[in-house]
Amino acid sequence: MDRWIDRQQLANNTALDAELALEVLEIFKGQVETWGQMLDANDAPERWADAAHTIKGAALGIGAGPLAEACKAAEAAGRSEPPPSKTRAAVLINDIRDVLYPTLESVARVDHELRVSGFLRLS
Repeated sequence: MDRWIDRQQLANNTALDAELALEVLEIFKGQVETWGQMLDANDAPERWADAAHTIKGAALGIGAGPLAEACKAAEAAGRSEPPPSKTRAAVLINDIRDVLYPTLESVARVDHELRVSGFLRLS
């Protein structure tokens, strides 16, 4: 069982279509590459909150619950009044990164599996 990606959710979100799953994984990787650069505690809270929001949506699409939860917490804090301190923002953003890197490793494994076998193992 994969701790970082819920394969059943990915399968449900893509109707067990391997090509669609690969496409969703590519979208996720693209969102992380683009929006991940905006996860900077020195930026305006709205900016990194928007980045966390977008990554959260992409994470939900692939069944990456732990990443979605970390992004949800950062997004809520970034949109709060008053906004969090830069130190708190840095902690929240690091929480995202702590989950993001192992999630990307899981994405690579699932991607490879789909390309080699043509289907997603659910267990």
